[in-house]
Amino acid sequence: MSFSCAGECLALLTLSGSGSCCGLRSLVISCCCRRHRNAEPELFMPPSWSSQASRMRRSRQTFFNFSCILCLLLKAASSSSLPCGNDPPAPSLPSGLYKGHTCVGCVLVVSVIEQLAQWHNSTVKAAMERLCNYIPEKLQGFCYVLAELYGPHIAELIDREMNADVVCHSLKLCEQDPGQPLCHLYPPPKEGLVTAIKKAKRVVKKSKNLKSFPELSSMCAFPLLADLCEKIKYVLRNKLPFEDLDGDKFSTFPTLRGYHWRGRDCNDKNTTVYPGRRPDNWDVNSDSNCNGIWGVDPKDGIPYEEKFCKGAGSRGVVLLGDSAGAHFHIPPEWMTVTQMSAKSFDNLPMAFSDELDWPQFSEFTGFLNSTIGGWTDSLYLRLRSRNRCNHRDLQNISQNGGSSGNLLCLIKSLARNQLLDNPAVVIYATIGNDVCNGNRDTLAHMTTPEEMLSNVLQALRYLDSQLPSGSHLILTGLVDGRFLWDNLHDRYHPLGQLNKDVTYSHIYSFLDCLQVSPCSGWLTPNETLRNLTSERALQLSSVLEEIARSEKFTNFEVFYMDFPLKQTAEQWRKMGGQPWQLIEPVDGFHPSQVAAALGTSITWQKVLQEWPQVLGKENPFNEQIKAIFKDQGGH
Repeated sequence: MSFSCAGECLALLTLSGSGSCCGLRSLVISCCCRRHRNAEPELFMPPSWSSQASRMRRSRQTFFNFSCILCLLLKAASSSSLPCGNDPPAPSLPSGLYKGHTCVGCVLVVSVIEQLAQWHNSTVKAAMERLCNYIPEKLQGFCYVLAELYGPHIAELIDREMNADVVCHSLKLCEQDPGQPLCHLYPPPKEGLVTAIKKAKRVVKKSKNLKSFPELSSMCAFPLLADLCEKIKYVLRNKLPFEDLDGDKFSTFPTLRGYHWRGRDCNDKNTTVYPGRRPDNWDVNSDSNCNGIWGVDPKDGIPYEEKFCKGAGSRGVVLLGDSAGAHFHIPPEWMTVTQMSAKSFDNLPMAFSDELDWPQFSEFTGFLNSTIGGWTDSLYLRLRSRNRCNHRDLQNISQNGGSSGNLLCLIKSLARNQLLDNPAVVIYATIGNDVCNGNRDTLAHMTTPEEMLSNVLQALRYLDSQLPSGSHLILTGLVDGRFLWDNLHDRYHPLGQLNKDVTYSHIYSFLDCLQVSPCSGWLTPNETLRNLTSERALQLSSVLEEIARSEKFTNFEVFYMDFPLKQTAEQWRKMGGQPWQLIEPVDGFHPSQVAAALGTSITWQKVLQEWPQVLGKENPFNEQIKAIFKDQGGH
């Protein structure tokens, strides 16, 4: 039985459901396949600029397809809370995206095209071709289609010295809603923004370059979803549980909520084999817990797992968090034309299928050497070094937009069996989204202390019903986000470095105008609002601290620690660094790779000094484990 990519996309949608908290993965599949569910993909070649295409009947519908390219980049970049449970659903367009994200995506892409033409002293057409050639083969087809569809308009308007704001408004990818301001990133033209947009719309209307967009079934034939298609084929071929597609189980695949997020499965065909479980019969015949230790010592007939891990206090790491915990990152080279090359975009397909998160490098569950700058240090790596029996026992249950409210949904994907598994060290870290939103009346939409108390207690009670006895839980306070504006607002954003024309202040204002700011309360020139946002964050942190002080649970102890921003900044300063380097350069909001690694060191030292029982004792057999089992099967 063979399955086309289009059919496989449908299979996943049927399994995960439209209301899945898996969010972005389902979004990109849906936008690529839902209009032609029964169509077989056809071979599609990237169009040339001179190809003859029929005229579009509905030019606005073509953006539905355009969103397939930008939906992960733009929607994932938002840190606003995701709907879950009783939360009201977010407003949406037929394209499935907020109009604000659509506008941001258009302005960013047009700006990059314009700057590429400037930097390489080329035509706009050549700049678009250059950009498409930079992009990996898995995504090049989409790029060429977009160049064919929008390229002639963009080239003509840029040649007429119209900036990205004007171009995107004329293409109706940016819109001004009634009663709302006219949003723009760049200074308005001398003739005025309204006049310039009207002129640009007349140019577009007269254009004879309108192209039709190819069938979506053809779009599904591109290898953009290659990892997903292969994953579904694997599950169907081996008759595995369909839950393996939805990120709730351990996996042999890296992305799509695979082993970048949880320890890699060592036998995906056997549901009783997975990281973190207590060994079955001391793993005499096989590795039931995937820690790479199994078999019998021929010298004395004692199973290695029993000899090295019995009484060692094995435990795993579980993170319940948000985009910071998932380690959201957009490489700055994607928007800095002076650094842009084909190599810059090598990781683009992987980044898309991981929702623009990099949990494999994160502060709590990172396990691979960083390829995005800085270095990797994590609570998991340190626990593994302390006790090699903890190998692969990690779960990063975080999502962009995670808050105390919607975490109540996400927490249900925790994979821990009270009877069969080892205890866990759980980190609860929703450090910003309870006070961060893009609403104009941002204060009114922040989580209240009463709501925070209710949300967190519900989560902890659920954990008490799932975690094995002897587990530990650390509540992390919210960050003081005034650090962001104080250290970035007057610096040039990667998009503004070529012409020294776009600062973070400009980016923040543009996003806020479109109501897609990751945090209107902190990313604002209004100092009073920044202070009020930090005041609410402190109140919510106090709720967490009081929970740790007063609440008791059957299967775990609860501890509290402040988010270690001040200590991280001080340590980085002593190392010769600057505060702004601790913030992600593209979104200007999340902790950078350096901040994550330094934060690990500070957290580890605090726990080791104040709550050493959380970390367990050091395994005296670590060197023997390494000598016999080497890298224990790797990660």
